[in-house]
Amino acid sequence: MLPKNGLFGLFLLLVITALIVIYQIQILKLQEKIYSLEITQRENSMLMTEKVSEEDDIVVIYNRVPKTASTSFVGVAYDICKKNHFHVLHVNVSANSHVLSLNNQLQLASNITYWNAMKPALYHGHFAYFDFSKFHVPKPYFINIIRRPLDRFISYYYFVRYGDNYRPYLIRKKHGNTMSFDECVAKNLPECDPNNLWLQIPFFCGHAANCRKPGNKWALAEAKKNIVANYLLVGVTEEISDFISILEITVPRLFKGALDHYLSSNKSHLRKTVQKEVPSDETVKKIKESPIWQMENELYEFALDYFHFIKKYTLKDRNQKVFYEKIRPKIT
Repeated sequence: MLPKNGLFGLFLLLVITALIVIYQIQILKLQEKIYSLEITQRENSMLMTEKVSEEDDIVVIYNRVPKTASTSFVGVAYDICKKNHFHVLHVNVSANSHVLSLNNQLQLASNITYWNAMKPALYHGHFAYFDFSKFHVPKPYFINIIRRPLDRFISYYYFVRYGDNYRPYLIRKKHGNTMSFDECVAKNLPECDPNNLWLQIPFFCGHAANCRKPGNKWALAEAKKNIVANYLLVGVTEEISDFISILEITVPRLFKGALDHYLSSNKSHLRKTVQKEVPSDETVKKIKESPIWQMENELYEFALDYFHFIKKYTLKDRNQKVFYEKIRPKIT
């Protein structure tokens, strides 16, 4: 029989041994986690740098303007993406902000450009245009849809009160407020202030400070310039089927069969505000007296005219051919 000191020493030895074993187990687990993270990092790196074919090296960004039939269009993309073998990704900006911080612009531009595992891809979200070339990466194809400013404004006014048929059980922020748009305008309330029409210009203008200043003429000019120079296509809500048709012809890798699906499915009437009243002539007159409406409407008319120009030479002259000739020196 061991003396007490011997028993204590044995117990102490067992405790120390147990602690060493536990410590070694923890070290092994930590090493496994580090190894697993290294593998994941290598895999992610491979996904980012994996080469894609020229046909698949396509990125389309739809910086969608709210209440312009954007849900209907995106619904088509989600429906056909599996069949056409491309990815659709939603860019969700916290607090529903339409402005991206500079670091997020840089990260988003880099991620979208080099995330080859997701190509070809359509990215969509409610954020203002920003220039990828500013960050020394290739430009993607930007697309968008614009709507008559007063129609969009009224649609949003009633949307936040009554919701829509897309998610009818979702309670909106103005639920229970039954005040008509006419009454709101007559009382000069803030939520129907014409300054709130200043939305579509900022989406196309970009991230300059002047873009967010209602009534800024430079912002209007910049929005027009971007529509022509930096967007592949800007359609109009009232002619969305033609918008889809042009995309199908121009970018068939993504949008092949999109028009047929749009016309034959429920996407053509996917999202409609549950209750919406037609404004009175007096209300319309008052809104149209606003310089803000006049500028937003000028952008809409500009985009509409340009869209019709593109449509004329894309849809009405599909037999147009482009070929090369008089090549010198001659190939022998």
